[in-house]
Parts: sequence; C-alpha cells; structure tokens
Amino acid sequence: MDKPATILALDVGDRRIGVAVANTEVRLASPLATLNNDSNIWQKLSELAEHSAVQAIVVGLPRNLDGKDTEQTKKVRVFMAELRANLGLPVHAQDEATTSLKAEEELKTRGKPYVKGDIDALAATYILEDFLNEQRSN
Repeated sequence: MDKPATILALDVGDRRIGVAVANTEVRLASPLATLNNDSNIWQKLSELAEHSAVQAIVVGLPRNLDGKDTEQTKKVRVFMAELRANLGLPVHAQDEATTSLKAEEELKTRGKPYVKGDIDALAATYILEDFLNEQRSN
C-alpha cells in the first residue's frame, strides 16, 4: 500500500463487529461503528466500504496467548473468506491479542459510561493501529 488508502478494521465477534477506519497517509485510526453480526452484515459492510472508499480491510485474528488457534480463530477465518467473496477487497489478518481488554481498561479510565459496542469499536481501532505500525516497519 504505497499510495494513501482508506482501511477498515474489524473486531469480529459472534454478536457484534467493531469497526474502525484510518487513512494510510494520516495513520490515525478512529472508531467508526459497531454493527450487529447478523444476516445483514454483508450489506452493512459493503455500504460502509463504499461510503468511505475503502481499499482494504484488516480483521483482528484472535488466538490464545501462546499464539495457537481457538474456535473463534476458525470462525474469524471463515468470516474473512466470506468477506473477500462478498466485498471483493483485499483482507488482511492482524493479531488482536488483548485488544478488547485494553479497550475496556481505557474506557474505564475515562470514567464515562460505555456499552460493550464501544469496547468492540475501540478494539478495532487498536487492531488497525497495530496493522499500520507493522506496515510502517516493513
């Protein structure tokens, strides 16, 4: 990704999907939305991608702390394959170790009320920041 691009990041859960967005030139990821992971998800993601002129999607890949796949890892890999097929965009996996915990801790320290969807969107932001930092290093 040499030219500036808009990238979406997804924190995929069984019920909800946290969404974050960033421009590769500015490299500032921000929470965008939390979507219900239901039968309308492909339409919602397609609309978001089109509205934001997205060129790639980063999906958080959950694993055990020892780096091994879990049942959720398998579900997310299937989701990623469906994402490629439905949106026709490049899809990248990014390790998401502890992003949800980190997001919840940050929201607690802010001292303001929040809902689980806020955690998901902020976790997607951390996933995207990690991806952008790794791209910069390479």
